Amino acid sequence: MGFSFLRSILILSLFFKPLACQQPNTDGFFISEFLKNTGLTSYPLYNSSASVCSWQGVFCDAKKEHVVKFLASGLGLSGSIPDTTIGKLSKLQTLDLSNNKITSLPSDLWSLGTLKVLNLSSNQISGPLPNNIGNFGALETIDLSSNNFSGEIPAAISSLGGLRVLKLDRNGFEGSIPSGILSCQSLYFIDLSMNKLDGSLPDGFGAAFPKLKTLNLAGNGIQGRDSDFSLMKSITSLNISGNSFQGSVMGVFQELVEVMDLSKNQFQGHISQVHFNSTYNWSRLVYMDLSENQLSGEIFQDFSQAPNVKYLNLAFNRFTKEEFPRIDMLSELEYLNLSKTSLTGHIPSEIAQLSSLHTLDLSQNHLSGQIPLLTIKNLQVLDVSHNNLSGEIPVSLLQKLPRMESFNFSYNNLTLCGTEFSRETFQTHFHGSLDSCPIAANPGLFKRKVTNHKGLKLALGLALSLVFLLAGLLFLAFGCRRKPKMWEVKQTSYKEEQNISGPFSFHTDSTTWVADVKQANSVPVVIFEKPLLNITFADLLSATSNFDRGTLLAEGKFGPVYRGFLPGGIHVAVKVLVHGSTLTDQEAARELECLGRIKHPNLVPLTGYCLAGDQRIAIYDYMENGNLQNLLHDLPLGIQITEDWGRETWEEDDNNGIQNVGSEGLLTTWRFRHKIALGTARALSFLHHGCSPPIIHRDVKASSVYLDYNLEPRLSDFGLARVFGNGLDEEIARGSPGYVPPEFTDPDNDSPTPKSDVYCFGVVLFELITRKKPIGDDYPGEKNSTLVSWVRGLVRKSQGSRAIDPKIRNTGPELEMEEALKIGYLCTADLPSKRPSMQQIVGLLKDIEPTTHQ
Repeated sequence: MGFSFLRSILILSLFFKPLACQQPNTDGFFISEFLKNTGLTSYPLYNSSASVCSWQGVFCDAKKEHVVKFLASGLGLSGSIPDTTIGKLSKLQTLDLSNNKITSLPSDLWSLGTLKVLNLSSNQISGPLPNNIGNFGALETIDLSSNNFSGEIPAAISSLGGLRVLKLDRNGFEGSIPSGILSCQSLYFIDLSMNKLDGSLPDGFGAAFPKLKTLNLAGNGIQGRDSDFSLMKSITSLNISGNSFQGSVMGVFQELVEVMDLSKNQFQGHISQVHFNSTYNWSRLVYMDLSENQLSGEIFQDFSQAPNVKYLNLAFNRFTKEEFPRIDMLSELEYLNLSKTSLTGHIPSEIAQLSSLHTLDLSQNHLSGQIPLLTIKNLQVLDVSHNNLSGEIPVSLLQKLPRMESFNFSYNNLTLCGTEFSRETFQTHFHGSLDSCPIAANPGLFKRKVTNHKGLKLALGLALSLVFLLAGLLFLAFGCRRKPKMWEVKQTSYKEEQNISGPFSFHTDSTTWVADVKQANSVPVVIFEKPLLNITFADLLSATSNFDRGTLLAEGKFGPVYRGFLPGGIHVAVKVLVHGSTLTDQEAARELECLGRIKHPNLVPLTGYCLAGDQRIAIYDYMENGNLQNLLHDLPLGIQITEDWGRETWEEDDNNGIQNVGSEGLLTTWRFRHKIALGTARALSFLHHGCSPPIIHRDVKASSVYLDYNLEPRLSDFGLARVFGNGLDEEIARGSPGYVPPEFTDPDNDSPTPKSDVYCFGVVLFELITRKKPIGDDYPGEKNSTLVSWVRGLVRKSQGSRAIDPKIRNTGPELEMEEALKIGYLCTADLPSKRPSMQQIVGLLKDIEPTTHQ
């Protein structure tokens, strides 16, 4: 064992010996000392048995006396470089210590007057760059990128007259670019990106570098104008992204440019006019990013002059509304981003000819129609969100999506059957789309077959009882934090009474309704997303305390609405449609099933339904934060309780901002009211343009717009008229007081249309901006008037600002509020043909959308 130990010591000494046995004051000694002090104590390729000139990465002069090139990239070197090491390599011309963990440099490094190439990139060197850099009079290339240098770029850079490559990117350099850089007229590559530089470019910067091919100033705070680049006649790659340059974009296009990134600046002008700049050769262009500027006018309508472009980004500018430009001739295109460029019309099918396309972003535009067949093999990123697209997403595209890097179809009027996507994926990537998969529940469930499997029934009954017991305990545990004031009524457990005989009669202040059923526990309740739950009319009786008045939330024109908790902790609002229906049970079930499949982030979801004798009962998700009527008109804008569906005292630590809806809260801001308007418009646009056949709401009003748990606006009661067939009362069919369109005053005109919904939306929009009721409110300067006639009169006289609610007047640009009143003016035109469509209204509201929502 002792011999083995001695042998190990001998072997290790062979590795350590080479770095310790160089003759003093020789280049080999200086390099070995450098390696030892930076953590490389043993390395077989540095062997003293041979000349230092044979070591890896070491190159000597012809006489093998002095090291002229030392390459030590990526060796794991770390710490500070001491003096009397590499700073003593008096003939050194090239030094590459990149991709290590060096933290500081020796003071004698700056004495290497013969150095031509210095590469210290991707280390951890910090502190200022000393003026001693001017000692490198022969330097041609310097790369200090990806370190932690700070302070100003030293003025002594002016001494580097032979410098050709300057890379100081990804550091913390501050201040202005020194004027001394103008003396480095041999530069053909400059990269100062990703620093903290500011100020202006030195005078004469553009003309100082006649050989300059590449300039990268991205990610700083430099100010300047287009004229700073007008004399760069040799430039082929220009990146000034993320600065504060201004002026006309035309002045930046130089004849030889192949790569151009002007994004995130303040350039203006009409980009289409660049076509008339005859000095620019478009065929050279490979990469162009003009995103996030202030460009206006039209986008290029013909890219035939730029057939070689691979990357094109014009996103987030101020272009005028126009149809999709012709891009089918860009056969080399790999990246296309036209998001928020005011595009209208359809996505052209010719886009499928771009076989090399990897990324396509058309989000936040006004595109309509269907998505074409995008049979592009290389497509990996697709974003068409926030448009007005409709129809089915092509099946071939759906099949490709799981193999793509990312995709987003949200906030459109699209439909799809996405069984292969998780619920989370559907919510995040298809938000607002309609799931067109087969109906979740079968009306045939109403006819249950009697079986003799008593043992199985008993087992299932015990299991369900246990589940319900646990759910009840959990509900009691978590629900104890709320203290109901008006819902302290006894909830009979109808499940315990196996023979609950009907018929059942219920009363409210204005309605009496009857559920003519023989056995309550024989009438099923269909819950769309939980079709296996065994819920019956008996559970509805239990959940609403036998439809007790203590659970009554409201009485709408379709019937009373009650609050309850179904088995499984499902918090619901139960709407009884008391008016007679001409549809059979099967027909009514089919209509309710169809309504249950209609999903949109701005619609109150229909959770399920029950057919109890002649009564049709619709079950909705419970909306925590009340409706717009309640918030605007029924409650002062300073109280905490904003629920309209229930009356409780909240004692929760975090009720998701409900306490903020007050005099200092969300409803008193223009941004939040605009959010409600836009969300409601999107809901109606979806019903009109995204459903087949289109759904006419018939009763759009403030009390139909609810706020969910996340304070998102949701429109309720859509499509209920279809459940009544031809049995809907004429007065109900014509709408609510204050919201009745002018055409309904004609006895011969009693057919609601999408344009009658538009009128009602205009009234709601007026309410949002003025906080006045549609009728019976105080309209300054008008007597016996209505909200519509009062506001329209003010708008006609260009006095719309007088109608703005004082609570929101100073919370946003008043011009935006006046523009919203003008949109309401268009919606409430006397002639339906003069009113815009809901798709157009969504576009108009998006045009005045505040930058962020509260």
